Amino acid sequence: MPKTSGGGEGAGTGTPLPDIEIARRVRLEPILPLAKARLGLTPEHLVPFGQHRAKLSLELLDELKARPRGRLVVVSAITPTPVGEGKTTACVGLVDALNRLGVPSLACLREPSQGPVFGMKGGAAGGGRAQVVPMEAINLHFNGDFHAVTAAHNLLAALIDNHLYWGNALGIDPERVVWRRVVDLNDRSLRRVTTGPGNGAGHATGFDITAASEVMAILCLAEDLADLQRRLGRMVVAWRADDTPVTAADLQAAGAMAVLLRDALAPNLVQTLEHNPVLIHGGPFANIAHGCSSLMATRAALALGEVVVTEAGFGADQGLEKFIDIKSRQSGIYPDAVVIVCTLRALRFHGGASREAMNTPDRVALERGLGNLVRQVEVARAFGLEPVVALNALASDSANECARLADCCRGLGVSMTVSDHWARGGEGARPLARRVLERLDAGPVRPGVAPLYPDDLPVEQALRTIATRLYGARDIELAPLAQAQLERLTHQGFGTLPVCIARTQFSFSDDPADGGLVTGHLLRVDELKLSAGAGFVVAICGRVMTLPGLPREPAALAMGLDADGNVIGLA
Repeated sequence: MPKTSGGGEGAGTGTPLPDIEIARRVRLEPILPLAKARLGLTPEHLVPFGQHRAKLSLELLDELKARPRGRLVVVSAITPTPVGEGKTTACVGLVDALNRLGVPSLACLREPSQGPVFGMKGGAAGGGRAQVVPMEAINLHFNGDFHAVTAAHNLLAALIDNHLYWGNALGIDPERVVWRRVVDLNDRSLRRVTTGPGNGAGHATGFDITAASEVMAILCLAEDLADLQRRLGRMVVAWRADDTPVTAADLQAAGAMAVLLRDALAPNLVQTLEHNPVLIHGGPFANIAHGCSSLMATRAALALGEVVVTEAGFGADQGLEKFIDIKSRQSGIYPDAVVIVCTLRALRFHGGASREAMNTPDRVALERGLGNLVRQVEVARAFGLEPVVALNALASDSANECARLADCCRGLGVSMTVSDHWARGGEGARPLARRVLERLDAGPVRPGVAPLYPDDLPVEQALRTIATRLYGARDIELAPLAQAQLERLTHQGFGTLPVCIARTQFSFSDDPADGGLVTGHLLRVDELKLSAGAGFVVAICGRVMTLPGLPREPAALAMGLDADGNVIGLA
């Protein structure tokens, strides 16, 4: 079955072709002429990677800071299902539609991680007629940014172990080294390892996926090279016996890490199937990290286009919350509008339909599942944003259920439209684009979109605010380990940093089995991890994995090369 924006068949005139075949049948524009025609950029502004992709030069990024900014649209969603709801395709379709309406627009997206690409989710360049291309390059290595983050992160890990080996002049407690290693693949066997057995400097550690690295977060939040290096130096990598922190700057590691990351700091320019510009840069996951593409890409896009469309994580309770409470708080760039993507399939699932039955119309399940949409609309309103609801059209949709969704949205007082971007590209997203422009012209619900909690709120209170106001929880519960970590962080002056909650994307609780309607629960916080360089504290809740495992039948098993050397099986 070909993949769509939501992982199933498309609606209307949906094509039977796989995404990779659709992408190959479109003749791409050479990136340098496209950048000139659409963005006014000359070859001196770009660093080409072949004919169809390039990086913006760091010199250009400095020049763009003086330009006035366009308007920012954040695309989020209801609570997702295991097959996804189509935020990326909605972003791409919306940008194509806005350009069709004569509004110069760009998309800012995250880079795919090879973990999901070879695991269960597949690629992350959109699907159907709403794709970013060259699809194969974007999903496989791209321009090397993930590799640079992996290398910089693991260089620091090697320098820590080397310091321990050569006498440990900084007095690091080997049992309190908190800097793990990373790999950009799903490999559950690496979650817990012991380094250096037999050399006298070994210690228990493990691997996370590269998307969860603090280095990735810093890459996505840094303002420029100087800020990048400062943030790298602030990262806390270990603790001494007297509870004082050891930083990357203490190890003199920040400079070498910045060297590895210099080129990766520049955003990547590609195009949609309809030849509209897209900046793809950075790739933190929203369930275990802050879930936004880079600040540098966002700033550049806002200087180059009238409207910029970007995606934020999974459901609005995770992606939109982190976008505003972390990225906007640090940068001062707040959304001007938000789109919440939903599918009838997902609403049925949240209303009790099984994964096997979720593609079959079920008015009873849909009625119950609408409660999830209601709650995600309330999340957007908690930040002062009035959302536009976009129904991502699928073949399994029924007119009766579409009408019920429209009634629900009218009752909520929110704008709703059906978007057929997967099957029809920008043309299918024209109604969505018009609604978004109307929303942009109307302005925010209240003057000034703002974070959910103030800058100086203690970590525990910030966690409680998010859990009770956005997740519907009755309270939070700190495990003994998390409580001890909180006391240490507070004592060292990190007790009022913003929080980044790492938990399942499939529920408002820390347990995916609770589903998308749960309320009145306790949010259990098992561990707190300091990301001093990124500027937040990560709260690990429930059994969320910072290094996923592969499914029984990984997507990698279907991939290969044909007789002409073309990639096959990449979805």
